[in-house]
Amino acid sequence: MNPKYFGAAWVFSSLNILFGTWAIYIPSVKHKLEIDNAELGFAIFFLSLGIFTVLPVASSLINKIGVGKATWYGVLCSSLAAILPLLAPSYVTLMVSLFIFGAVNGFTDIAMNTLVTELEKKDTSKFMSASHGFYSLGGVLAGVGSFLIGPIGNPILHMVITVALVVIINTIFYKYYYKIQAELQPKSSFSIKLFKPLMVLALISFVSMASEGAIIDWSGIYLNEITKAPETLWGLGFLGFQVTMTLGRFVGDAISGKIGSIKIILYGAILAILGYVLVLTVNTYLAILGFAVCGLGFSVMVPETFRIGGNVEGVDSSKSVSFIAGIGCTGFLSAPPILGFLAEEYSLKLSFWILVIAALFVLLLTFLMNAKKSIS
Repeated sequence: MNPKYFGAAWVFSSLNILFGTWAIYIPSVKHKLEIDNAELGFAIFFLSLGIFTVLPVASSLINKIGVGKATWYGVLCSSLAAILPLLAPSYVTLMVSLFIFGAVNGFTDIAMNTLVTELEKKDTSKFMSASHGFYSLGGVLAGVGSFLIGPIGNPILHMVITVALVVIINTIFYKYYYKIQAELQPKSSFSIKLFKPLMVLALISFVSMASEGAIIDWSGIYLNEITKAPETLWGLGFLGFQVTMTLGRFVGDAISGKIGSIKIILYGAILAILGYVLVLTVNTYLAILGFAVCGLGFSVMVPETFRIGGNVEGVDSSKSVSFIAGIGCTGFLSAPPILGFLAEEYSLKLSFWILVIAALFVLLLTFLMNAKKSIS
């Protein structure tokens, strides 16, 4: 892989390695600060708040700094911020540290997606989907790192080692993309014509990330409560989803290059619907297969929305990515609790029927995009 592309893609892995390492120590932080589940949930809310706070200003900062420099600075800031929640001596400082961690992660997320968009345009290449594959791979690496909990025996030391490895690898490769500048569009007044395609892409991103969040949080419970799977199989839905999502993202660029971005989203939506149908059979093994098929379907959607959005004429790529990412993050963070409420009031199976309807909505949107040729 071209070192310039690997350098950009490794930033994706870095973010998820840092976030995943923090996530495996959440129980330790909860125990150390002697807080209950409700207090922990409220503290984690500040992580999301940090992300949303930075979204309105991220694109302007990225354009001012330069997308290459912004990505590199973002990696460094995210690496330092990842240590803060584990150092927090009190509940209040935990909330503050999570807010900072969320804000710098949100900024870096937009910068790295904008960077890949610009590299694709400048080099007429495609590696956005593979970059998101690296993000998924980062989660897998963080999970493997959980086996070090016992041998290391110190959350802060574990995170410091993780941060050191992330920074060292990024230091080797950042020089290949550091001087990249985003191509700015001429300033113009607000136009519904420009907003419409971005809104369609944002809705697709919302559904895809909402489904991802829902399956991550609820697949195990679904296998337990709905399909009555034995305890040994509860984690296989999540595992299958993550594995196929990672694989799908690594092959997505090649497929997109052959059939185009709109068609690959369309086929992804069809796969997602098929996956949900298998899940709703309430057969344990078909449901596990269904979660895996869903992962394959959703794997290509978000990368393609960023790729298309970054090429909408008349809009800066950083602004497009910021808007699409913001709406997508809203889906990822809001869907699991909403579906949890519906599961509590009605049934978990109903929640998954709603996800099917959402996937059908994406399918409809792709048909409209293809028919109107609103996005090239």
